[in-house]
Amino acid sequence: MRPIGRLQDESQARRFGDFLYAQGIENQVDPDLHGTWEIWVLDDANVETAKQGFEKFSRNPDDPRFVETSQAAARKKKQDQQAQTGKRTRLIDGRTIFYSPPVSIGILTIILIAASVITAVFTELGENDRFVQPLSITQYQHEAQYLRWQAGLPEIRHGQLWRLFTPMFLHFGILHIFFNLLWLRDLGSMIEARKSSWMLLLLVLVIAGTSNLAQYLVSGPTFGGMSGVVYGLLGYIWMQGRFNPASKLSLEPQTVLFMIAWFFLCLFGLVGNIANTVHAVGLVVGIVWGFLAARLATTARRG
Repeated sequence: MRPIGRLQDESQARRFGDFLYAQGIENQVDPDLHGTWEIWVLDDANVETAKQGFEKFSRNPDDPRFVETSQAAARKKKQDQQAQTGKRTRLIDGRTIFYSPPVSIGILTIILIAASVITAVFTELGENDRFVQPLSITQYQHEAQYLRWQAGLPEIRHGQLWRLFTPMFLHFGILHIFFNLLWLRDLGSMIEARKSSWMLLLLVLVIAGTSNLAQYLVSGPTFGGMSGVVYGLLGYIWMQGRFNPASKLSLEPQTVLFMIAWFFLCLFGLVGNIANTVHAVGLVVGIVWGFLAARLATTARRG
């Protein structure tokens, strides 16, 4: 997947994209940071043909050949999309009646899910303090109605570095773990398939470490869950799909809207006591990382 050019006018960029579509050349039109619209060709074998067409289009975008062909292609694309949507709606069988993940589940994703489930069993979903304490970011004690802990994360400073990450395996309810792991399955597997398991591991460790530390600084050690990681992966994939189409990472707009809506429901306390700092920091880390990585990748390809 490579960029072949950019245009100032969105309607012209989409007209040329439809023209390419009519020629059987799959493409994508995306805005960039310069306020222009960039045309990407998905198959490298079609790049030279598309570039030649782009040069002609740039000289005379109102050429009737481009206008008529792109209009016909736009109608055909709309019909194809409607047909595909109808097909997906009708084809409900034993494999898709509940949910169909976008890619096959990755090996590291399986390990993270298994670790979360095993932890949930041993901790009795956060009720068994004997197993919760070694996985929390620091030790704490219940004294009457108060919670006490030693400031400065002494366990981590003395070598128990796993405590920065292991709170992500702690969950405090069936719905808590179910939805976290459902999203982890899809987002984690997508990154494994498009990038690598090592990339997913690095993302998980950085996002978990930073978001867990932030949550501790805001509200103390009694928190847990994979949601910070999930929001971080969401932000990373969102930015990659938005600014680096060649990554082949993408999210449906309704997925982003749902997750952002859920974020604000949690933030305003409408779904109970939630570790909102984990969500916020995880999302910000993922967005920044995904955006910077996307800009570096696109700059390197243009260079």
